[in-house]
Parts: sequence; structure tokens; C-alpha cells
Amino acid sequence: MKNIRNFCIIAHIDHGKSTLADRLLQLTSTLDERDYKDQVLDSMDLERERGITIKSHAIQMQYEQDGELYTLNLIDTPGHVDFSYEVSRSIAACEGALLVIDATQGIQAQTISNLYMAIEHDLEIIPVLNKIDLDNAMIEEVKDHIVELIGCDREDIIEASAKTGYGVDKIFRAILKRIPHPKGDPKAPLQALIFDSIYNSFRGIIAYFRIFNGEISKGDLVKFVNIGKKYEADEIGVLKLAMIKKDKLSAGNVGYIISGIKTSKEVKVGDTITHVENPCDKAIAGFEDVKPMVFAGIYPVDADDYEELRNSLEKLQLNDASLTFIPESSAALGFGFRCGFLGLLHMEIIQERLDREYDMNVITTVPNVSYHVHQKDGSITEVHNPSGLPDQKYIVHIEEPYIIAQVITKDDFVGPIMNLCIDKRGALKNQVYLSSKRVEITFEMPLAEIVFDFYDKLKSLSRGYASFDYHQSSYKKANLVKLDILLNGESVDALSTLIHRDNAYTFGRRMCEKLKELIPRQQFDVAIQAAISSKIIARETVKAMRKDVTAKCYGGDITRKRKLLEKQKKGKKRMRQVGNVEVPQQAFLAILKLD
Repeated sequence: MKNIRNFCIIAHIDHGKSTLADRLLQLTSTLDERDYKDQVLDSMDLERERGITIKSHAIQMQYEQDGELYTLNLIDTPGHVDFSYEVSRSIAACEGALLVIDATQGIQAQTISNLYMAIEHDLEIIPVLNKIDLDNAMIEEVKDHIVELIGCDREDIIEASAKTGYGVDKIFRAILKRIPHPKGDPKAPLQALIFDSIYNSFRGIIAYFRIFNGEISKGDLVKFVNIGKKYEADEIGVLKLAMIKKDKLSAGNVGYIISGIKTSKEVKVGDTITHVENPCDKAIAGFEDVKPMVFAGIYPVDADDYEELRNSLEKLQLNDASLTFIPESSAALGFGFRCGFLGLLHMEIIQERLDREYDMNVITTVPNVSYHVHQKDGSITEVHNPSGLPDQKYIVHIEEPYIIAQVITKDDFVGPIMNLCIDKRGALKNQVYLSSKRVEITFEMPLAEIVFDFYDKLKSLSRGYASFDYHQSSYKKANLVKLDILLNGESVDALSTLIHRDNAYTFGRRMCEKLKELIPRQQFDVAIQAAISSKIIARETVKAMRKDVTAKCYGGDITRKRKLLEKQKKGKKRMRQVGNVEVPQQAFLAILKLD
């Protein structure tokens, strides 16, 4: 066990984690030259297209130093705030972390948040200053920040360039010297933590685990502690670029297990694997259950695909444990699911993966957050969906979730960013100069205000230099109203939102204008209205397409034309009573991008 090292790479988005992982794999010859491609661990097309890591990826490398062979288990993690749950799971399976910091951008918000997570788990931190080969690298300045942040010596910071490979050998030496080997007793009862799983249509569910105590052999009878089900370990092995079968794995190792499990509910990330004959005393304290930040309804376009959508979501949940969903129904869209996401990017990625991996065509409703509704009978209900709101006469008040948001930016952009946060009902809590040019601003603001377009606006205001991280703090009383959108007097519940009273009028007005552009013209006038309870606050009309019935009347008495027009008017009126309006999918998506 003394020759095993388990470590992960943590950093802000786009600081060079995946490129560094590529170099480590090349240096240990884990990768053949012909298999090599940039971001080799990012296996999803979506990750490669967007240039971001969505899933954490585990891989094993062999490294030789001073005639001894070492086994290194690396987990490459995502850097975006929406995928921080992936990072927390990787950290639970490791003893050390490489903290990668971009020399051109310095320390950013997500770096700090991931670092604190690693320190809480007592991980050994190795700071790596990446991209030092670039002309605009601020090497000495960023080193000062790192020393302030971690309290390490300047000599401990490794200068490297993942692109050119400079300094990667130093990183290997630091990993072997500074990261402790796993502690565990191979003779004790088996205790292994599941930190990820994937669904394979031929083999069933493949669970990835880290062994803390004991050992596991092929053919052993094992059970998953929290669920209590028993299985035979048909195949076990380690994760390289492909899965390598092994007959036995012992404490400290990271591997996979296939036991022919077909139902996704039977594998839970954070569960403990142990032997049936000689079970361990207690389960490993895994990770806390994830708290979704944003809720949206996902409905199949074709109602017959409901069961298929459920299966697709269950398989996705295996691969992405931060996705939560419960069934719900809507008058306009039929049966679907209320899904919880960690943020808007997470929601977009899930929608895209459903389309690409499972060929599911879905409609997503307007995202919102969860509210606490205090009723007159003293009860408190949690509402995720405006249609689940009790009648106004029963409500005493509504509380909405607040977050503590940390923005790190250059001092030039402080003014515009403060204005943005104050416009979003934020209150300034703290402002700290990390250096002469970099400021950390802390705000308390409602979560609902950052759900839509806050991140995009922040990036454009700061020309991409601001980084943003947040965590939920508490619930506070809020003056919220339910804004309904009516088409020809019929409420479309998928477009309803809970919104602050001060913003309701402008939001309703913009929504009506946007829908007027998107709803195709019918044979009759379509009235689009925004309403707060029974009061209409905005209206737009999509004019009817009409046949020119007076074309054949040229000259003659005006009453002939009027008679024909009156007859057409009666027909249009009757049609409006029976005609229904289809809302196109673009309309649901456009609401998210209202500006």
C-alpha cells in the first residue's frame, strides 16, 4: 500500500486541469501516441465541443522512481460551479489534491471554494502555477496570493506549463513525496466507498469504488450497506483508458465492480460495499445529499414517451448523482418530471444529454427555485412550482432562499458589478482587496435573481475577468406574486412564474412582447395577457390571418361588403371559442433568454 497515491486535480474552469492530466498520462506511458488526443479524459462529445469538464474521470497510472514502481490513481474534476458535487465526491476518494492556478488570471472564486472543500477533508494540497510560458503570466504576484491563501512556503509552489510539459516531472516527485499513502487494513472486513457509476446497456450498472479497508476478489458475495441488496462480484478491475480485469483488489485501491445490476435504484453514490459473510461495523460517512438550487419541469413532447423519459432520467442520474427528479403533471403539458439542478448550465447540459444519448425530445419549463409558503393554519409548505401555490387567501407570507455570493474581479469593474448586484436585490456584505488590483466582493442576494442571466451579465460586464461562487444561506420573507400568462383567456401553467412584485410589470410586459413574435398567426385573433391573480397587467394581440372576402365586390353598394365582413366576423368569433393555440418549444426557451 505504501506505493499507492490517490489524488485529484482541482481548479477554476479553464485553468488547465484536463491539459495537465493529458501530460501526466503521456509521461507515465498510460497513453499510446496513436490514442492521444487533447482532453483525452473528457469522453463526452459535449465536453469536447464546449471545452469544459462535466464529469470527473478516474484513471490509474504506473510511475517508476528510483527503481520502485508506484501506482497513481488520478481523478480529473470539473471546474464550473454547477458541477461542484462531482468535485466533492472525488475529494472523498483521495488523500491529496493538485491545486492548479492559472498564472495569467490568478486565484478565482471556484478555486477558493474547491480548496476549502479539500482542506475540510484533510487533503494534502500541492499548489501548481500553470501557464508560466505565456507572455502575460504574473508569476511573482500570483505566488504571493497563493502563499497568503494556503500559508505554504514559496518553494512549495511548482511552476509548470501543462501545454509544453515543463515542470511535470517536479509534479510527480511532489506527489510521491508529499501526498501520504492510503491508510487502511487489508485484513479488516471489506469497506469500499462508491464514488461514481455508469450504465452500460450490455453489462448493466458499473460502480466505481475506493477501498478503505479489506480486500475484494472476483466472485465474492458482496452487499451494498444502505440498500441491503446482495450481489456476486462478476468482474472487478482497475480503470485505465479501458477497464483492466483483476482477480483481487486490496485496501487503498480504486477500481470498478460489475455484478449484473439492471435497476438504477439499487446503486447509490456514497453507499458502502462490504462482504456478506464478514460485514464491516458501519458504513463509510459518504457525502451529504446534494441540494438542488434550480427547479424546472421536463416533459416529453409526445405523451407516449413518459416511461421512456423516466428510464432515461434514471440512467442519467446514475452518471450524475446531483440530478434529482419527481413526477408531476401539468394541465398544458400532460405528465412529466419536476427536476432539480445545481444551476442553469447543469440544466442545459442535462437537456442536451437527454437529446444526444437517449434521443428524447423534451420541453423544459421556466426554471425557478423552491419557496417556503406560510399558511394561515400555521403549516409551512415547500413550493417548487407556481401551480402548486395555495390560494392567495390562505397565505400569510412567502419566504425565498437567499445566497451568499462571492465575486472576485479586477478593481476596474467594481462599480458596474455592484450596480448589477444591487439591481438584483443584493445587499453588500463585505469588500476585501486581495491585492492592489484584485477585489473580493461578498453579497447577500435572492437565489431567484441569479437563476436566469446573472452569470452571463457578470461575465460581459467584467470582460470575462470576474469569477463567481455562491452557497445557500437562509430563507427570508419576500413580497412575491404569481404571474400568469393567458392565451385567449386560458392560463398556460408552464409559463407561470413566481416573481418579486416590483419586477412583475416589466417582466410580464416583456414576456407578452416576446410571445407575440413567437406564436404563429392563427385564423383568429390570439390575445396574450399577463395577469397577477385576476388583474391583467399587460396585453398583446397576434392578429388573425384573414381571407379577403370582399375581393369579388367591386363597385356597388357598401352594404354588400359590410354583409360579407359581418359574416366573416361571426365565423372568426365561433372559431375563437373552439380553436386552441399551440405554444412552440422556442417560446419556452426564449423566456429563459429574455433581456
